[in-house]
Amino acid sequence: MSENGVLSCRDLAAGELAALVGRYGLGIVEVREGQPIPGSFWGDPEAGIRGDRLFVRPDTPVHSALHEACHLICAGERRRAIDTDAGGSYAEEDAVCYLQVVLADELSRVGRARLLADMDAWGYTFRLGSAGAWFERDAEDARRWLEERGLLARDARKGLGTPERAR
Repeated sequence: MSENGVLSCRDLAAGELAALVGRYGLGIVEVREGQPIPGSFWGDPEAGIRGDRLFVRPDTPVHSALHEACHLICAGERRRAIDTDAGGSYAEEDAVCYLQVVLADELSRVGRARLLADMDAWGYTFRLGSAGAWFERDAEDARRWLEERGLLARDARKGLGTPERAR
């Protein structure tokens, strides 16, 4: 756990994050503690991205690793050219946030409720005041964006279900 109480990559079961992102054609590069994280937009300990690689350290917050992985998942054909800054639209950013919450349920030591709490603790800001309120009551457009691209099962309620590309 990090100093502010959010889960970090060291709290995950060995290989679990790599298996999850691997379903989307992503690989993980594990950076040694204290070393700079390549491709980190916000700086250490935040996750970094380059092409189809996610860079994390043991102290990287899980929400950051999931968020950056979801940027690569949502980027589609732009993925190959990404280095540090994922770019994309506001709608894509919302979809990234939505998908990271859905994928948190795939990690045995995380889950949706914990990830939403960690997002709030870290300082994500949403118009309804919390990540949970946004996810439950204001994220229909993000869910639709993901469904239209086959990244979320259309029959999923409130984001439940396995993303179609991961099946």
